[in-house]
This record gives sequence, structure tokens and C-alpha cells, in this order.
Amino acid sequence: MKKYIFASIAFVSMLVSAQETPFKFKELVNNSALPIISQGKTGTCWSFSTTSFLESEVKRLTGKDVDLSEMYNVRFTYPVKAYNYVYRQGKAQFSQGGLSHDVLNSVRKNGLVPNEVYAGFANGTDVKHNHEMLVKDLKVGLDSIVKNPKKYLTADWKSKFDQKLNDKLGVPPTKFKFEGKEYTPQEFAKALKINPDDYVTLTSFQQAPYYSQFILQVPDNFSNGSYYNLPLDEYMKVLDEALYKGYTAAFDTDVSEKTFSKKYGMAIWPSEGLESDYFVQILPEKWVSADERQAAFEDYSTEDDHLMHITGILKDQLGNQYYDVKNSWGTTDLGNNGHIYMSKPFFRMKSIAFTLHKDALSKEVKKQLGVK
Repeated sequence: MKKYIFASIAFVSMLVSAQETPFKFKELVNNSALPIISQGKTGTCWSFSTTSFLESEVKRLTGKDVDLSEMYNVRFTYPVKAYNYVYRQGKAQFSQGGLSHDVLNSVRKNGLVPNEVYAGFANGTDVKHNHEMLVKDLKVGLDSIVKNPKKYLTADWKSKFDQKLNDKLGVPPTKFKFEGKEYTPQEFAKALKINPDDYVTLTSFQQAPYYSQFILQVPDNFSNGSYYNLPLDEYMKVLDEALYKGYTAAFDTDVSEKTFSKKYGMAIWPSEGLESDYFVQILPEKWVSADERQAAFEDYSTEDDHLMHITGILKDQLGNQYYDVKNSWGTTDLGNNGHIYMSKPFFRMKSIAFTLHKDALSKEVKKQLGVK
């Protein structure tokens, strides 16, 4: 995921956009989430969204509000991407992007830490994340290895790669104190009741049989994460039922459409033939078919380019329903104070997948998917 924007940290409001629109929203579901923070000038939305999701899971499982470090996950995922890139002889993607399962993979191996312990600023003076020069520098080094492997692979390139990350992001802690108690990162994750094996990612596409698992073919799936495939109506139903039961979800989606607006804090999917003043009136929306969704994926008009965190459901004054989506672009000068109110038709058409706790699934869906 590469979408980013400079923005500041601010208090989250769940109310109507400050922009002039006719929409009046009423909350139907409002599950717990910590305030929005900005990913800055980085392509690390995958960690910000999934870490936010895990914070909501910690609240659900323990009753505690714990601000987790997004950059701790990022710090340990960059080397995994680098090894994949080098071992595939440069014929793979090395970028800032990633997916929710990359965070869970990091938690499985490296645990979790609070943001107060590891904020991702090595020099102690930075206040906004910016990885542009870091990733360019890392990529130049990796390309040198690919071009001359006999020279570089005999050297300790992995240690040098790690040192560059430590210089920019800081040295990850092996032990720390939180609320008067000492933890390792692995002990901390266990204390927060976060078990990466408890989470599943669901999607709905036609290139694999429904109710099967498959590796979804999107550019940022460098780690070959596996997805459970559901029919489109069931995919939507599972998400709705989970939200009403108090669960939240991290999800991957396309935000490149004109009908996705950070200015208005909304995303809609109007019926064909309507003019472009999308957010100054409530327009009829198209309830797309599985075939239309598949076609948009296959012709690349649906891109996997941003991850966010779904926390609730709202409706407008006409009864149309929207997902309340916590974004990571900050709150300044953004509609709905940084949240995106995403219509169900938009989600149906442009979402890629979502991750949630397996206990959010009904017994019937678990059985169909083989989830234990």
C-alpha cells in the first residue's frame, strides 16, 4: 500500500463532515478504536490500519486502551521484503507497501511493543514519519547486491541493512517496562491476548473456488499470504455480522476513484450516467454484481492501494448504509475528521479483502471454510 499524506495527530470525532453536504448520519454501530494518527509521508498504511485493528482487539479482549507501535511492525517487515527481493534476483517488489498479514507475521515472530517504547524516530527530534529517502537508499543497496551477488553476498549485507533501519527508526527493544512491569515484546503480545493465529483474511473473487483458500495475486502480497474466498453477498454479510457483534476489521481497498474523497470524508459508488457533483447531493448507488467486481479487478481499475480500519456502521437520512472507516491520513482539513464514511456499494465494488478475528465468523461459515 502506497497511499500517504502529511497530516497531524488530532482528536477523532465521529460526527458529520465539516464540509457542506446534504448528508446527515446516524450511528448504527460504533465499536471501540483509539484516535486517528497520521502515517506521515510513508506507504505504511498496512501497519497503521492493522495496528489500529489490533488496538481494538486489545480493548475487546482485555478492556484496556493500549497505543501500540506501528513502526515496530514496519521495522521488522522491511528485512523480510529485502530478503525476498534479493533471493528472487530482483524480480519481486521492494517498496513501502504491505498487507495486514505482514503485521500478523511480525507479531508472531517479534511480538508487540507500546508506541511510547518504540515510536520509530531514532534521532529523537522527528515528529512526522517520512520513509522516502530511507526506502530509496535501501533499494539502491539491494540492487547492487542483485547486480553483483558474488561480491555482496559474501559480505554481511543483512547486518548493514539492519543498521540503516536502526539509524532511521531506532533500535527495537528486547525488554521494556510498561505500567510498572517488565516485558519482552513476545510476553507483551501474550499479555494483551493477541495470538496471530486467531485471525483470518476474507476476500471475494472468481479466480479461485468459493470456500477455498488461495494466494491473492496483488502486488503487495510479497509474503504470499493466503485468503479465504467467499461469495460476494456472504462476504458482505460476514462483515456486517462481525461489526454488530462488536468486532472490527482491517481492510484493503482501492481509493483511486473520483468518488473516494478525503475532502468530504466519504466514498460512494453512484449509478452509471450521473454527473460528477457526487457529494453535494445524495445519489442513487449501483449494487454491483460479482461479475462486475471481478472485471474491475482483472482490468486493473480496482487497485490494491490502501488499507484502513472499519469500526462501525452508519446510515444517512434516506436509510443508505455506510461503513465507518478509520483512516491514517490525520484529521486536519479532512472531512469527518479523518474518518471515511464508505457506502456499502463502494465497499462491494472496490474492497480487496478484510481481516478479523476468527470468532467473529458464524459456526456455519467456519465449517464451510475449514476454520477451527
